[in-house]
Amino acid sequence: MSSTDATSPDSQTSSTPGASGSSSATSPKRIVYQVETTGSYWGDFKEAVKRISVRDDLAHINEIPCARSSLLSGIASGVGIGVIRGMSASVFVASNWAVGSFMLISLGTWTICRRNLEEERRRVQQVIEAMPTRHVKTEEAPSDNTKAA
Repeated sequence: MSSTDATSPDSQTSSTPGASGSSSATSPKRIVYQVETTGSYWGDFKEAVKRISVRDDLAHINEIPCARSSLLSGIASGVGIGVIRGMSASVFVASNWAVGSFMLISLGTWTICRRNLEEERRRVQQVIEAMPTRHVKTEEAPSDNTKAA
């Protein structure tokens, strides 16, 4: 095996039994970046901007906690407020209200959901830390008192 074969994309796919080679072509592995900072605010900012990919982020939005529920709430409220506002105002004003309410409701529900998740994680961590360590009980030989009974 040459050194170029070790860095090919085919060598990075998993070798799960029963998996076909075509599955790696349809679902490429997602790039995971290591967190390395330069210490420079603007240097780190430029690196962060280089890593932004709207297409990849939207393709994996279902992996973001609370994203689905907050976006659905924001869309529903934006449409509702936009329609109601459109009955009494111009289309331009109604669309401004719709977009504004979408953003406000989405951000609010996402923040509340994330806070609730963090509180739940904290409670689970407290329960795990409070649990005593479990010991395996060894089976003891029956004592003489149990034979007499």
